[in-house]
Amino acid sequence: MKRSDQLEQLRTEEFDCLVIGGGASGAGCALDSVLRGYKTALVEKTDFAAETSSKSTKLIHGGVRYLEQAFKNFDFAQLSQVRHGLEERHTVLKNAPHLARPLALVTPVFSWIEGLYFTIGLTIYGWFASGKDTLPGSKWLSKSEVKKRLPRLSDRIHSAVMYYDGQLDDARYCLAIAQTAAAKGGTVANHVEVNGFERDENGRLVAALATDLRTGEPVRIRAKVFINCTGPFADRIRLMANPQLSERIRPSKGVHAILPYEILGGEDALLIPKTPDGRVVFAIPFQGKLMLGTTDDDYDNLAKEPILDKREVDFLLETLNPYLNEKAQPEHVGAGFGGLRPLIAADPSKGTKGLVRDHEVEYDQNSSLVSLLGGKWTTYRLMAKDTIDFVEEKLLGEQRPCITDQQILVGGDNFDANQWQNLQQQTGLPEAICKHLNQHYGSAAPQLVEVLAENETWREPLHEQYPYLQGEVVYAARYEMACTVRDFLARRIRLEILDWDVAQQVSTKVAQAMGSELGWDQAQIESEAAAYGSLVQQFRVEAQV
Repeated sequence: MKRSDQLEQLRTEEFDCLVIGGGASGAGCALDSVLRGYKTALVEKTDFAAETSSKSTKLIHGGVRYLEQAFKNFDFAQLSQVRHGLEERHTVLKNAPHLARPLALVTPVFSWIEGLYFTIGLTIYGWFASGKDTLPGSKWLSKSEVKKRLPRLSDRIHSAVMYYDGQLDDARYCLAIAQTAAAKGGTVANHVEVNGFERDENGRLVAALATDLRTGEPVRIRAKVFINCTGPFADRIRLMANPQLSERIRPSKGVHAILPYEILGGEDALLIPKTPDGRVVFAIPFQGKLMLGTTDDDYDNLAKEPILDKREVDFLLETLNPYLNEKAQPEHVGAGFGGLRPLIAADPSKGTKGLVRDHEVEYDQNSSLVSLLGGKWTTYRLMAKDTIDFVEEKLLGEQRPCITDQQILVGGDNFDANQWQNLQQQTGLPEAICKHLNQHYGSAAPQLVEVLAENETWREPLHEQYPYLQGEVVYAARYEMACTVRDFLARRIRLEILDWDVAQQVSTKVAQAMGSELGWDQAQIESEAAAYGSLVQQFRVEAQV
């Protein structure tokens, strides 16, 4: 994934498919297209998974809330969504074992009637899972059993119901999909914005007119088929291709707050089944912290990044605290993030909580643009399959098999969870760092070790409280197409969403290491670090923590 080479290919070659948008659905479409033998390009305006796909609740699931709504409202669209999610769950876990794992979720109840209700519901939830799924079934836990697992839970609980879903590092999983597409022959590039299209005499798209946002240089990309996978921003591309189209996307904002791991004090996640706005809220261990979310609110200012604010912090803490003996306070919040769900517009009188997270493949006959609308992380592969199936049938006149369910992603080949021990023997680095490297890079970790050997400084931690090394910055710039300080801190490692203070503190080190690899002068190093520091300060001010 050398970016200069990829950009040259974009400028000089013609593609069967150009995928616009480098989130999970776009990277998934690119990988599926490549594996079917089509010459494929993928461009992303910012960075891979920069928007929705790095800001999820990090769960691989069918959606417990959708199951409850399906039975309460006789809504079979919700039921279908649950089934699709649970069918895909085992594939997402299997294809990148270094980035995804099973996770136990505990639902506390305050009476035996509540316990029976959730036990029945979660048993039905398990029935919908694929026969290939190996996750344990649900179980009703006594009060003493659940307090052993989550010792900080309130003494007032009666018992709890435990079930399993999956957890993933969403940003790195998306990157692995894009990396795999590139490894299989695709052309991929981030920080490339599509600004317009060229058309033939019939008005059909023949080229995308884009800009390399790192240099300002134009990039003209020729293709036979154009696939719009820009999530909440899909209407911008749709109207660019055909201004006569009506808007379809109704974005919904969801936020998460990051708390100390000790707030719950266990490896399991907590599911809070009742909130004032009709959602469920999760408190989930993630990379040494506790992630609390999410919310669901209409959002119409797409020009402004959605971020965690004080009102949302208060709501999330008020939702969590009845389940704790010692209450979480605003000063415990060390970071947070907001993201947008790309919900498909329905009845304007409905709130976004009532909209289904299903997907749709739309075709505009006038421009020939294909748009993948809606969906959610867990079903990204199914969404991509449906899209490429449609492209083949409607535009390419071919029928080639989809094999993405069998494609292990970069880093997942022959992954061994105990490989960190070999890394420790080889490098002499501390156990926590070697475990981090193994989980983050999987079978690609030896390539990182080669980078660390180039310079003794690269073996030093970015910050003493975290396992991230300075050499990871160089590796990310050289092999993972990281172009900015935020690319690295927010998505190559997840420090931005874990700890604002430390992310701000290490931004200059990151800029220096990245600049050494990308050829930045001192002025650019200082500018990149200062810009990132200002951004994080804005997050802190908005959340008032």
